[in-house]
Amino acid sequence: MKAPVFTIPVLVMLSSASVMAQQAIPFAGDRNVTVMTQNVYNGVDAELSALPTAKSFSDLLNKVATVYKGYFDRKFPERAAALAAEIEAKRPDFIGLQEAILVRTQTPPDGPKTPATTVALDYVQILLDALAKRGLKYKVVVQSINLDVELPSDLGIDVRHTDREVILARADLKTADLKLSNAQGGNFVTNCIIPSPITGPITLQRGWVAVDAKIRGKSLRLISTHLDAACLPSPDIQQKQVVELLNGPAATQLPVVLLGDFNSPGDGSGEAYNDLFAAGFADAAFKAGVGSIPTCCQNADLLNSVSALNSRIDFVLFRGTIKALSADVVGDNSADRTPSGLWPSDHAGVAATLVFP
Repeated sequence: MKAPVFTIPVLVMLSSASVMAQQAIPFAGDRNVTVMTQNVYNGVDAELSALPTAKSFSDLLNKVATVYKGYFDRKFPERAAALAAEIEAKRPDFIGLQEAILVRTQTPPDGPKTPATTVALDYVQILLDALAKRGLKYKVVVQSINLDVELPSDLGIDVRHTDREVILARADLKTADLKLSNAQGGNFVTNCIIPSPITGPITLQRGWVAVDAKIRGKSLRLISTHLDAACLPSPDIQQKQVVELLNGPAATQLPVVLLGDFNSPGDGSGEAYNDLFAAGFADAAFKAGVGSIPTCCQNADLLNSVSALNSRIDFVLFRGTIKALSADVVGDNSADRTPSGLWPSDHAGVAATLVFP
């Protein structure tokens, strides 16, 4: 029997499913805001990259099973505890998360015909639970769905990988007022497309999330994003995604704070980073004197004993009447590793405190 060909659907879910909008939250500080960006690492970049290379349907089934096992090999619950410790040390008011995946399964397998709904791993909820164990209360402000793919495996189950862009807000502050509104999310029109002889072309959907925050009468727009990496070394798709950001959520008269994993080095060689700089954005790490500290990337298995970070591609950028008080790179020290020797993520996080003059 001829093996069936499964196409890759991309599901777009805007912010309406997960938004705290127009809701007052106690806020600490006099027009100061601390933000953090963290790619939490889905743990299976290498395994996912191998899917389009499947030579047969049985090879695809095996490769999907390898992806599923890889999630558990990278032990996100353990890594989430380490990420929660970093967050506790910085107490950011907002956190932009990249690769905050949701893994779901289904039996019997039928590919994307019937959407899988049984949750195997929810990286956002796992991190929220780890934060709660430390007495830290955060809530999802907005999330959007990027790549959403479901394929059968030789484990006898469908495996559904859903990538999400997420903004978390701190919900335990006691002074002043923070009002959130206009929560929104979307996907880029331009994305990397990978050919595959078995599944057909795979669109590696990426996107962004945003929310407006009013702090003691002063407002800003916070945006978190994750630009393309799969079609590098050509920066063309990244640059088009930057144009979409500038013409989309960043097209506002409000001061803008832009967080994320940009996959574009901040050393002058990154064309997408340079385009944002030319559009008036400043880099909090440079303003705070830590712009030479790398943020990417540890080994794919996260087991390297010495940090392998050698490129700075994760940023807190800002534009408008904002100043950077401080910035720091977190999760790049060997002491941050988990009890089983894993780095918290393949990326370090970046935290920055900003002030409205």
